[in-house]
Amino acid sequence: MTSSTEAVVQDRDLELLQRVTEVAAELRSEIEKRIVGQQDVVEGLLTSLLANGHSLLVGVPGLAKTLLISTLAEALDLEFRRIQFTPDLMPTDITGTEVIEEDRSTGRRVFRFVRGPIFANVVLADEINRTPPKTQAALLQAMQEREVTAAGDTYKLDPPFFVLATQNPIEQEGTYPLPEAQLDRFMLELPIGYPSRAEEEEVAMRTTGDDVAQVNPVVSAAELIELQHLVRRVPASPSLVSFAVHLARATRPDLEETASVSQKYVSWGAGPRASQYLVLGAKARAAIRGDPIPSYDDVRAVAPAVLAHRIVLNFEAEADGRVTRDVIAELLEESAGWT
Repeated sequence: MTSSTEAVVQDRDLELLQRVTEVAAELRSEIEKRIVGQQDVVEGLLTSLLANGHSLLVGVPGLAKTLLISTLAEALDLEFRRIQFTPDLMPTDITGTEVIEEDRSTGRRVFRFVRGPIFANVVLADEINRTPPKTQAALLQAMQEREVTAAGDTYKLDPPFFVLATQNPIEQEGTYPLPEAQLDRFMLELPIGYPSRAEEEEVAMRTTGDDVAQVNPVVSAAELIELQHLVRRVPASPSLVSFAVHLARATRPDLEETASVSQKYVSWGAGPRASQYLVLGAKARAAIRGDPIPSYDDVRAVAPAVLAHRIVLNFEAEADGRVTRDVIAELLEESAGWT
């Protein structure tokens, strides 16, 4: 590549970096038309969107998880499908099924594959843990390989492709814990809590009137793909990658790098996908800010959402009343001196 070509490429990337910041701001503005508060969750969704990862939103019913995702989908000029997960949902209800069709002119019968709702750009898996693991597993191939295999044939999913799932706390009646392999496909786990008093009053005011906010599309599929490629091109220093790998490995018991809190409370740590998503998440956060290089603080910022659903605590943690994010907070404190 000649120096002039390199300059053009660099100038184009700087323009795209500015566009990432603009798109993120416009998406926030559109979402705020319907969603009050939840800034951290919105930032997490934007991070996973630009990093081309899936997100899992966890919270009790009534906290606008579904509304948040559907609003984001409206702000994206993409095909959106919603799947309501129920105990009687079958895998073919997600991926699609073959039907028999008869050619009236010849009388010949042939099978035709009817595509399911997974064939969209943005898929809302609503209350994903209200269906048994057999049906949950129908998403595995789509989430990882971006393709679906049915009746011996493999069908590619059109990019961009996101699964944005909502999950009720597993202590609630009628829920099935997601298998670890399923959880590992989600880049981020984003907890949604109750709003503040002022936010709840604003919610009550907005939702009891006759006005419905109109959400306008902000970015097309082609532009979003281009911005995702830019995030991949954001450079990460070897030391930052080393820090991300250190955090992931520090969650695994019985390694030299294992943190003391992990040694005490963790029975199963995060796998290599955690390292990858820590780096990608840091890159996406930097791009959203308009910075060309991610920092250690970017890695630390995405660590709770990346690691929370990849760590399994032991009985000692339960006895001591520790939850996963407590362990991650201590892990980050132990790693505070990393430079």
